This record gives sequence, structure tokens and C-alpha cells, in this order.
Amino acid sequence: MSTIRRSMVDRMKGAAMLEVGVYEEVEADTTATSQAAGVVAIVAVCSAIGSWNAGLSGMIGGLIGAFIAWLIWAGVTYLIGDKVLGGTATWGELLRTLGFAQTPGLLMVLAFIPILGALIGFVVWIWMLVAGIIAIRQALDFSTGKAVLTALLGWLAMIAIPMLLVMVFAGGTAGWGWGR
Repeated sequence: MSTIRRSMVDRMKGAAMLEVGVYEEVEADTTATSQAAGVVAIVAVCSAIGSWNAGLSGMIGGLIGAFIAWLIWAGVTYLIGDKVLGGTATWGELLRTLGFAQTPGLLMVLAFIPILGALIGFVVWIWMLVAGIIAIRQALDFSTGKAVLTALLGWLAMIAIPMLLVMVFAGGTAGWGWGR
């Protein structure tokens, strides 16, 4: 592995181009966590601008939400990939690689464009999914198949957890029409 450290912008370009070496570099560089957080913040701002009607409070809420989602996603993938599927990573390694995997989200600044914005959003979603799988694979040091499985199980957990919380805090299943 090279000892040369790239700038944040160079790392973002490499992450967007799905360069495995960049994901390996940020995985190993414990000082890159703040850069990964910067990527998450920039992408959140671009997404807010692209929605054109977010306003300042929406932008702040989106920024906070992006950080919370990033932290939780890294934690969920760590638990599934490391503890369940036998990968070898730390939560910090997943934070860094998954943060940089969000780089394609910069293009969400264009999401406001009628018709084209929806296409851009779909392409960016697929691109970030592929980048995320590469990030998971490189951080956890296992196969692409296990990375896809980790992402899929993590996605299901990210859906199930809020549903369970709603059920618990809304007084059971009555609000969902279940159990009637």
C-alpha cells in the first residue's frame, strides 16, 4: 500500500470512480474520519439545494439527519458484517469508507431539474449503492457476495427498527391496522 495520502477532493473523485484503492486508503487512515464527515455534510447540503424548497430549517434538519443516518448505517453494517458474517473491521473503518461512498450524492444538487431530476436521483441512488457495497467489502475484508448480503440485511434492519419503534411508542399495532 502506498504511503502517499490524497487530498479529500482526490479521495472523493476516486471514491466516485469506485477505485478500490481509495476505499482501502480511507479505511486505514484514522485521520480521514473528519474528511468522511465532510463528504456526508457536503452531500447533505447538495441534496437540500437540489430539493430547492428545503429552506434553511430543512437544510439544517437534512444535515442532522444525514449525520445520524451515516452513524447508524455504519453501526448496523458493523454489527452485521463483523459480528454476524465474520468480517474484520472497526466501526471507524466503516464510517470512513461509507462516508466517502456517499460522494456520488453531490449530483443531487441537480435534482430540482424537472423530469431529469428524477433520473439523476435514480442514477445517483444506484451509484451510491454500488459505492456502498465496495466500501463495505473493503472495510470488512470479505467477498462482494458478503458485502451485498451485509448491505441487504442492513437495509432491512434500517427499515425494521423504525417500524418497531413506532409500534412500541404508538401503543402496539393498533395504528397500523394489524390485530383488528
